[in-house]
Amino acid sequence: MFRGLPPFGADPRVVSEVVNNLLRGKSNNTGRITLNTGNATTTTIYDPNISPDSLILLAPMSSAAFTDATPYGAFQDSTDQTAASTTTAYAVTFNTTDYSNGISVASNSRITVASYGIYNVQFSIQFTNEDTQIQDIDLWFRKNGTDIANSNSKYSIPNKHGGVNGHLIAALNFWVELNENDYIEIMWSTQSTQVFIEQIGTQTSPTRPATPSVIVTVNYVSSNGTNAAGDYGVYVSSQDYGSAVLTHFANSTANKTYGYVVIG
Repeated sequence: MFRGLPPFGADPRVVSEVVNNLLRGKSNNTGRITLNTGNATTTTIYDPNISPDSLILLAPMSSAAFTDATPYGAFQDSTDQTAASTTTAYAVTFNTTDYSNGISVASNSRITVASYGIYNVQFSIQFTNEDTQIQDIDLWFRKNGTDIANSNSKYSIPNKHGGVNGHLIAALNFWVELNENDYIEIMWSTQSTQVFIEQIGTQTSPTRPATPSVIVTVNYVSSNGTNAAGDYGVYVSSQDYGSAVLTHFANSTANKTYGYVVIG
């Protein structure tokens, strides 16, 4: 703590010390706060300098706060996925999480978000056709178990040719608005059970890496102007004498620390 001045003045040397400290940016209206974990969406600052009219400025002070801000997720699958019926819709599944912050996969297919926002879902799916005829497949999105209107895409998978199966990568991106704990699924159906989603192992001559059957990435885009952690990841949502509440994305990362300055 830096020295302050009593209400009725002080010795000139004390005044000089206090003024010089202020000129050097040394004051008692700063502090640090580490965000709560356990997918918490609020953290409270307790500071006697805070009042209802204070301006509170925040800045990241740890590597976790710098690098682990907005939600993101990257997932893939390393298995073949088949269709037993041409009249059934199937959910695309995932068995590997590459990166995840505030976005996870539940029940193998449900891409679930911990915070409200608009998200960009991007996928690439390796389809294979063992039939000698071109076959069509459909891909669309479901949100919380309900088909999303106008989300379907149709692809024609090339036929088997020269003894080699036909292949096609189905890829697109799709923006969707999701609330806390909402989930989205990628659904597919096929006109032929000879079409499937294929994982291809490493190959030689030349050496090539394995081909996942599915790759999906999900990125937070915007809060859509709502009061939901903003587009900055953390903000002061309410304040009173001696305390202020920070609202932020659902946090599961330790040591996410911010410095703050209280003005006024």
